[in-house]
Amino acid sequence: METNIGISSENSKNISDILNRLVSDEYILYTKTRNYHWNVIGMQFNDLHKFFESQYDELDAIIDEVAERNRSLGGKAKATLAEFIGNSRLKEQPDTYPEAKTMLRNLL
Repeated sequence: METNIGISSENSKNISDILNRLVSDEYILYTKTRNYHWNVIGMQFNDLHKFFESQYDELDAIIDEVAERNRSLGGKAKATLAEFIGNSRLKEQPDTYPEAKTMLRNLL
């Protein structure tokens, strides 16, 4: 049964697609941020370690809000790693452990 919230089926699907893309992007960004939290080294370790942690905590809340908003509008929230990777505009960088400055640049 479709939820009638005053949005046409076509527009509802378009909105869901946009929100799923946003969740995918945010999840890839979350994963990169957690990776950098675990792997940052150097003189700025303590500050960046804490900074990355605060960032991934914020991203976790954003991901949850957007996915739940999608569901409240009648969409289905994509929620597998394969879907996130396939739907994201951001790209993974496996086996890459950049310096701290590059980590920050990669997250922008």
